[in-house]
Amino acid sequence: MFGEWREWGCGPRGARGSRGGGWGWGWGGFGGPWGGGPGPRGQRGGFRGRMFEQGDLKYVILQLLSDKPRHGYEIIKALEERLGGTYSPSPGAVYPTLTMLEEMGYARATESDGKRIYEITPEGRAYLEQNKGAVDEIFDRIAGFATSFFGPPMVEVHQAFKNIARATYATATHLKDPERLKRIREILERAAAEIEGVGRA
Repeated sequence: MFGEWREWGCGPRGARGSRGGGWGWGWGGFGGPWGGGPGPRGQRGGFRGRMFEQGDLKYVILQLLSDKPRHGYEIIKALEERLGGTYSPSPGAVYPTLTMLEEMGYARATESDGKRIYEITPEGRAYLEQNKGAVDEIFDRIAGFATSFFGPPMVEVHQAFKNIARATYATATHLKDPERLKRIREILERAAAEIEGVGRA
C-alpha cells in the first residue's frame, strides 16, 4: 500500500544496503507494534510497514517548516507525535532531505544556540502550493494511518507504555543496589497483573 522512502539511499531501518536507515517502527526499543521482543526497530519479529512513497519526505518536511522554523530533531519528533509514537524518520533520512531542500532553494538554515534552524523560503511555499494535492494526500495518509492502526485511546496507551519503558531503563540501568532493582521489578509485576485483570473483567 505504502511506498518506501529511498531518496539519498535511505531505506527502512535494518534493510540491507540502506545508508543511515529510513523509516522504522518503534516502541522505544521493543520492536514494532506487534514486535517479538526487545531489539532495534524493525528487528526480532517487529512489524515492518511502509509509510511514504519515494519523494514524499520533502513535502512532509516543507509542510512542517511552513508551520514554523524547526531544527532537525524537532521535525523528527513532530512526525513521531503525529503517528502516535509508532513510526519515526531516522536522522539519516531527515538531514539529507533538509540539505537537498536548501540546495533547491526551498529552505534556508540559520544558527541559533548551536543548533541549525531551518525555515521555509518563499520559493518553498510556492512549491508547496504547486503540489498542494500531493501534500494533502500525504498528510491524510498519515492521519488515516495513525487512526486505523491506533485510534486515540490506543495512542494514549502506547504513549503510556513508552513512558514506562523509558523510565524503567533510564532508572534501572544506573542502579547498583539489588533491593532498588527488586522494587522496580515488583512495581512492573504489579502493573502487569492489574492490566491482565482489566482484560479478564
